[in-house]
Amino acid sequence: MNKIRRLPYRDPFGNPLWAKRMVIFCFGTVTWYRLNHIHRTKVEGMEHLKNLPNQNVLFVSNHQTYFMDVASMFLVFMHLRNGMPNRVNRWWPVMNPRMNLFFIAAKETMKSGPLPRLLALAGSVSIKRTWREAGQEINRGVDPKDLEGIRKAIQAGWVITFPQGTTKPYAPGRRGTAHIIRDLNPIVVPVVVDGFRRGFDKKGLRVKKRRTELTIRFKEPMQFAEDSTPQQILEQVMAAIEQVPPPESLVNA
Repeated sequence: MNKIRRLPYRDPFGNPLWAKRMVIFCFGTVTWYRLNHIHRTKVEGMEHLKNLPNQNVLFVSNHQTYFMDVASMFLVFMHLRNGMPNRVNRWWPVMNPRMNLFFIAAKETMKSGPLPRLLALAGSVSIKRTWREAGQEINRGVDPKDLEGIRKAIQAGWVITFPQGTTKPYAPGRRGTAHIIRDLNPIVVPVVVDGFRRGFDKKGLRVKKRRTELTIRFKEPMQFAEDSTPQQILEQVMAAIEQVPPPESLVNA
């Protein structure tokens, strides 16, 4: 007699899926309104996502706000799931989101207040920063538990990460992203976002300038040589997300 396959009630981190769905619905609705009625949003390159598998995919992106960048990508993936690539202008996809979507965020950020704690239920893989804590520069090794959490998320679905770990433009990338790519070998898709820094405050919770044009651009999945070092991988990633500082001669021109 065949056993009935039961649908999971929790995500890989033990969060109840009903809570995750409710959080995505609420914040997805707010995001949809902001992207379509307060600002103008353009999505490009979704054809590169057409044949991606359901697991083992890592999206690497530049970072302009703490929360709005990733919330907007969630909305883009909701539209993709419902057969509407390169669009974010329909509201109803928030009722049918991609549930195996996660994002890597600093544990310090996700515990900074009740709103971030609630947002974490949408799919946060919270990790300890190795270079900064409580506003102070530090230098510590990567927590093995953090690596295991990232591994678990990538094996379960799609993961969004911001290699710079800060919203400062042209900040250097963190080598942890390169180690994830080398050790877990996911499909890596670069994403370039723009306009969010002008349209929102640093956290992405407050509207700063209305009618800003926001863009989210997906590029082709990346290819890495088998013998690439973490530094070579990181340099390739930073170039793909267009965060290599321009030559000083151009800056001063």
